[in-house]
Amino acid sequence: MHNFLDFEKPLSKLEAKIEDLRHLSDDGDINIADEVAKLQAKSDKILKQLYSKLTPWQKVQVARHPDRPHFSDYMEGLVEDFTPLAGDRAFAEDRAIIGGLGRFRGRTVMLIGHEKGADTNTRMQHNFGMARPEGYRKAIRLMKMADHFGLPVLTLVDTPGAYPGVGAEERGQAEAIACSIETCLGLKVPLVSAVIGEGGSGGAIALAAANKVLMLENAIYSVISPEGCASILWRSGDQAQDAAEAMKLTAQDLLELGVADVVVPEPVGAAHRFPVPAIAALGDAVEEALGELMELDPAALRRQRHEKFLTMGEAEATS
Repeated sequence: MHNFLDFEKPLSKLEAKIEDLRHLSDDGDINIADEVAKLQAKSDKILKQLYSKLTPWQKVQVARHPDRPHFSDYMEGLVEDFTPLAGDRAFAEDRAIIGGLGRFRGRTVMLIGHEKGADTNTRMQHNFGMARPEGYRKAIRLMKMADHFGLPVLTLVDTPGAYPGVGAEERGQAEAIACSIETCLGLKVPLVSAVIGEGGSGGAIALAAANKVLMLENAIYSVISPEGCASILWRSGDQAQDAAEAMKLTAQDLLELGVADVVVPEPVGAAHRFPVPAIAALGDAVEEALGELMELDPAALRRQRHEKFLTMGEAEATS
């Protein structure tokens, strides 16, 4: 059974009934298979209707769904011979960011990304994907290593934001994020970033100052969470839905604004229901983006990256 979101409630009783019927034996009075087929068709229709008109707030809920594929799922589905590389060589290992070498569809790459964890224990271990300074310094080290050996860098973004704890601030959280962004912009190798769930604030852009920024269809990317925005503007988190509407944080909005370059379609019902095709679709999009970037020389890659981010937010000239 799925973890149903609030707007998916019309499906919950229907799918529960389908599961109950599948465990019944056919007693001859009714044809169980036919009944299941009818209910499944109805369920599929409702699912398609729901996901064809998601509001920004509903997309926030989908992006945060606990069953949504995380970094480890994409790593296992897309990368062979992954070798994790740990530590920032300065303070500690931060498990909120995982990185290492692997082979993506025949090409050696450096893969780096946020890991939220899949259950209570792993979420605690990975700090819910909220990295401390050592996590970003590890990412810097790995990106520089990839640059030295001429390996393309792939980053997967899925974080509510950088960890705001006292210890993280004492160890230079803002400086670590700034240096990570600087490292991204200075790479002489292709850098492709994909927002697979939440892209929150500087904690996200620290890994996403890329040549190509991909976003899954139901991912979000913003400078602050809707709840945080609402608490500032309305002094109450209760207005989070209104904030999500105003923030233009969906993949479709960000494509239009030029922040995202590609929106990767998800199966009807989203990645948390059908992770395998969602992971494959992202792999195809990354492969296409990498293929284009591998044709560019180091100077062109850096120039394209700089121009992309310097032109963001420019107002159109008026006559």
